[in-house]
Amino acid sequence: MAEEKQQGGWRVTTRRKLRSSAVVLGGMGLLATTLVACGNDPDKRCVDPSTHKLLPDSRCKGSGDGRYYYGGTVTKGRVSGGGFSKSAVSRGGFGGSRKGSSGG
Repeated sequence: MAEEKQQGGWRVTTRRKLRSSAVVLGGMGLLATTLVACGNDPDKRCVDPSTHKLLPDSRCKGSGDGRYYYGGTVTKGRVSGGGFSKSAVSRGGFGGSRKGSSGG
C-alpha cells in the first residue's frame, strides 16, 4: 500500500510494509509439520530377506521377492541394525535417537 505526502513542494510516495499474520502462522504450521514428520516412521528399505542386500522398491510391492527392512544402516549395499517389523525399531523423534534391534 502506498501513501503520498507533500514535502517542500515535492510529492513523496512511501510504501508501508505489511506483514501478514497468515504468512507467519502458515510458516509456523509448516515447521511444526516438518518436526513431527521427522520422527514418525523409521527408515524403510527394500531388501532381500536372506542376504539383506538392497533391492529396488518395486521388488517389495505386490508379489515381489523383497521385504521392507526398517531402521538400521546401510554399509556396502547391505542393511544391518534394524528389523523386518516396524515395531522392532525404536522411533526417535526430534532430538531423539534411533537404535534398531536385529532380528526378523
